[in-house]
Amino acid sequence: MDILSALGLFLGSLIANTLASLSGGGAGLLQFPLLIFLGLPFTIALATHKVASVALGLGAAIKHIRAGTIDWRITGYVIVAGMLGVIAGANVILFVPGRIAEALLGILILGLGIYSMCKRTLGQTAEPRHRNSVGLLMGGMGLAAIGMLNGSLTAGTGLFVTLFLVRWFGFDYKQAVALTLVSVGLFWNGIGAAAMYVAGAEIYWPWIPVLLLGSLCGGYLGAHWATQKSNTLIKRCFEALTLLIGVKLLIGF
Repeated sequence: MDILSALGLFLGSLIANTLASLSGGGAGLLQFPLLIFLGLPFTIALATHKVASVALGLGAAIKHIRAGTIDWRITGYVIVAGMLGVIAGANVILFVPGRIAEALLGILILGLGIYSMCKRTLGQTAEPRHRNSVGLLMGGMGLAAIGMLNGSLTAGTGLFVTLFLVRWFGFDYKQAVALTLVSVGLFWNGIGAAAMYVAGAEIYWPWIPVLLLGSLCGGYLGAHWATQKSNTLIKRCFEALTLLIGVKLLIGF
């Protein structure tokens, strides 16, 4: 890769991961299509993107840990609840054509954005609920289903987790974004990348250092802004990103 291409890859990764870190997901909106545009086949681009996305979670985790916004008990629950789904999804995607699945995911993500826009007070204040045994069990089933989507598809599943945490457990957007970035960005994506590699997916290692740097910086920068800004602004960013990702998945690359 020449200097100009490397710079473009870094800037694309930085922008994508900054937006994802601020909104609670969606780094694949720019990063994954960019890898395909630069010449990687679909499955190689997907596996490479999964590896790079781990740095998004790491960068965000560093900032949120320093800011004291992480509840490790809930974070551990989200990680464990989604693990089996992520592993299953990472194995399934290697044998299933992704276009129809991506279009359906696009419709669902558009629905998330529209739902959030219609609920003006959603996620503006924390309203804890469903924290008992039954609520945690049902929430775990929902997270496992989202985990399967995360393991098998390219972009947007972190947004599902963000809205799920807001709607089901009553977190505000700031809390939900922090939980999502550490649980999904760092652990789910790491598990998904490892599962895809074990299942036979090829990772294009020469581009990984540039992508890791862009993801790490973007994750930290977006998390910094998220801790400084209001729930209203984060909600608006979430809604804008869901609409963009939904449309992208519907129309293709």
